[in-house]
Amino acid sequence: MSRLVVVSNRIAIPDGSKASAGGLAVGILDALKTTGGLWFGWDGEISAVTEEEDEELGIVEHDGITYASFPLDQNEYDLYYCQFSNTVVWPAFHYRLDLVQFQREAWEGYCDVNEKLARRLQPLIQPDDILWIHDYHLLPFAAALRKLGITNRIGFFLHIPFPTPEIFNALPPHEELLEMLCDYDLLGFQTENDRVAFIDCLTQLTELESTGDKLHHAFGHTFATEVYPIGIEPDSIKEMAEGPLPPKMAAMKRELGDAKNIIACERLDYSKGLPERFLAYEALLENFPEHRGKIRYSQIAPTSRGDVQAYQDIRHQLETEAGRINGKYGTLGWTPLYYLNQHFDRRLLMKIFRLTDVGLVTPLRDGMNLVAKEYVAAQDPDDPGVLVLSRFAGAANELTSALIVNPYDRDEVAAALNTALTMPRTERISRYNDMMAVLRKNDISAWRESFLKDLRAIDARHDETQDDNKVTSLPRLA
Repeated sequence: MSRLVVVSNRIAIPDGSKASAGGLAVGILDALKTTGGLWFGWDGEISAVTEEEDEELGIVEHDGITYASFPLDQNEYDLYYCQFSNTVVWPAFHYRLDLVQFQREAWEGYCDVNEKLARRLQPLIQPDDILWIHDYHLLPFAAALRKLGITNRIGFFLHIPFPTPEIFNALPPHEELLEMLCDYDLLGFQTENDRVAFIDCLTQLTELESTGDKLHHAFGHTFATEVYPIGIEPDSIKEMAEGPLPPKMAAMKRELGDAKNIIACERLDYSKGLPERFLAYEALLENFPEHRGKIRYSQIAPTSRGDVQAYQDIRHQLETEAGRINGKYGTLGWTPLYYLNQHFDRRLLMKIFRLTDVGLVTPLRDGMNLVAKEYVAAQDPDDPGVLVLSRFAGAANELTSALIVNPYDRDEVAAALNTALTMPRTERISRYNDMMAVLRKNDISAWRESFLKDLRAIDARHDETQDDNKVTSLPRLA
């Protein structure tokens, strides 16, 4: 079997102290252990500015996997990561054009880093390797490899949404990005809506030939598109959630008594709908006053990308809203909202999920949202909590037995919270069983295996500059 090469912005280098336990890391590591392979990406370090490209990669061998990592210098980090990936692609792909801050210099820096990484990876690629590239930081990566003459199979999986043409075409380099994406052999998306949005963008830019629904030809390249909803390891989550509670959690459970707990957990990001969620919780207290003093909403939101202004702004907004709501509805003996701007160990978090009565997952836009799936998998099968889930999360396509809401409608979310808090056990168990059946069918292994099976089935492309039989590039529409 051909070797697998995985490329992602960050990699989980085993350091002997703490292994990355995130769902993506688990899926990638299992794939690499099966075939043997290489994981290539940024090590998270920022080095002094250097003009040298021949500095040695950080190489770690562990359990048959090679980890090859590199630092970014401060200028590369600013342009590629902060200014383009996270202030252009991320907000645009999450339908927030108002937060896009496009600078031509950042776009050039983004492409330069992708080309630099391609040059660093090139000597490590073997002729029969298959390459699996991940996420929005690396949209141009296949194009950079093709320029170097790499003809291996290259697949790409987008973990975040893909926007409709009205949004995507507002990006100044949208034509270049689309043409670069067509250098991949297989493009994977979280949902059918995302896949169709990509195809719609292409059809507005160039004439697109399609064989069936999933095989396409544009810009002189033939490529496939498919939907691969990413999953979790339900049994692993269940194992983490079970067992005795740490002393502090046991004390918290005693302190809660008969009070019901609503939990929400995600990194601090404007795409997660946190201010809207706080207002929906306030509407619950206002519209259903019988819950006052009998519930608690705990929002865990560790800081992310703290050097980006939009993230600083939302943190300040949430701190203000939390104080206002607690001041308005709290009493000497009851604090309605706990806002925790800190990181929790994942094992501990799964136990917290199991203790809570309602999981509140209401992003304004999300590719999938694995927290929703983890919350369900962590529940006690005999007394499960209820998931309240945004219709704009990719997970809503699968977890249809959750209470699906529009996060922009605070009264609808408040009503769903009331339904969740008062739902009979028999209905909770029925909904839980429905969702667990889906999670087991579409787990992380199914996601990984289906993508790699499809990628391996694709013929490696020839050097198209030398292939006299290739289809010529289609003319652009006027």
